[in-house]
Amino acid sequence: MGALPIIDHPDASREFVTNKARSHWHDEALWFVRSKRDKQAHSVPEWEYLREQASEVKTHTIANLDRYLVEFEKNATAMGATVHWASDAADHNRIVHQILKDHGTLRIVKSKSMLTEECGLNHYLEDNGIEVVDTDLGERIVQLRHETPSHIVLPAIHIKKEEVGETFHTHLGTDKGASDPQYLTEAARGHLRGKFLSGEIGITGVNFGIADTGGIVVCTNEGNADLGVSLPRVHIACMGIEKLLPRHQDLAIFTRLLARSATGQPITSYTSHFHGPRDANSELHIVLVDNGRSKLRESETFRHALHCIRCGACMNTCPVYRRSGGHSYRTTVPGPIGSVLSPARDSKAHKSLPYACSLCGSCTDVCPVKIPLHHQLLAWRKELVGQDRMPKSKTVPMKAASYLFQHPKLFALAGKAGRTALRWLPHFATHNRLNKWTIARELPLPPKESFRDWYRKNRG
Repeated sequence: MGALPIIDHPDASREFVTNKARSHWHDEALWFVRSKRDKQAHSVPEWEYLREQASEVKTHTIANLDRYLVEFEKNATAMGATVHWASDAADHNRIVHQILKDHGTLRIVKSKSMLTEECGLNHYLEDNGIEVVDTDLGERIVQLRHETPSHIVLPAIHIKKEEVGETFHTHLGTDKGASDPQYLTEAARGHLRGKFLSGEIGITGVNFGIADTGGIVVCTNEGNADLGVSLPRVHIACMGIEKLLPRHQDLAIFTRLLARSATGQPITSYTSHFHGPRDANSELHIVLVDNGRSKLRESETFRHALHCIRCGACMNTCPVYRRSGGHSYRTTVPGPIGSVLSPARDSKAHKSLPYACSLCGSCTDVCPVKIPLHHQLLAWRKELVGQDRMPKSKTVPMKAASYLFQHPKLFALAGKAGRTALRWLPHFATHNRLNKWTIARELPLPPKESFRDWYRKNRG
């Protein structure tokens, strides 16, 4: 299969942005979540202390990742788990598929895992004749609609309840036109219960791996991960290598931050700990996945992105994400953190994402592990220009502006010419298809004098 066409964020977001009703509804839905996060954060007096502690733990862990990964493997193996190492997405999919083939499995139940989305596991297994059922409600909705998650915590946040009703009517046989959330949830519960009972192997993601115990932790609000691995005899846990924590006692810091930052809850409904297989007749396979993380770790500028605990707080607060929707990023992880991670994998394909940012800094303010997201996005812009990834339509005006700003007399002359021209030019000269800024705006009336002249006259 050939490479997918590269679609820049402005083009990909056009349909969502121009649908004002949906864009505003999406914006308000996510701002509601952000507001809940603020209330929870303000209810914890030591909130900033926790953020600082989390940042320090992650910095230490990433710096010593090789040592802690070996320690984790040793302790997980000692408890009976089988640890696999996957260098990339293809390796991950092959390992999971081999485990399924070893057990003659044709049907799996899977809890929400952005890592398996990143690796394209669903499509890979389905192409090999295996039925994959996502058991998280939001993920099941987007799976039935043949879509991808638009948010890492709220995968179906872009879909209205009426649209969920249509989807369930088509696939689950619910009443046509039904959109009551309680009714739809009950229908989904009945549908998934049968899938849980028939699942032959359960696959989960991993929120945290603990080096000094060899245990893994999975956080969900629906308990679907627990159901998905309680009935089958085999549990496959897919874990990015950056999910590691050194000590079990570090976990308390992150569980206090995770749910509050993600959905504004004091804690997730289910925080499940797994230490080896369930019993002597069961198996636990842990697949440790690199897929570009080691390369990112080598970057002194961008390695902080590996601190991410996938709470989605940066998306909930980002004014660009809220108005343009998650699918406009064309990546598994959208929003500010996705705009840092994605160019690290493929700077050509994702060159527009660091520019899908107003540099307001709100993402940095809410990040529970203090990733300097807007600074990293700014750094990516410099990096992309250095790689000659930007079109001349952007770089030439920027160079011209740079030259202008460095020559005060020329800047003053250009300002005077602009103020004069804007007073006399006809409307069509400034409002046309070549000037996208004025498509939905009127230009302000230019002042009669520059700020420099006004200051000299009144304050000089």
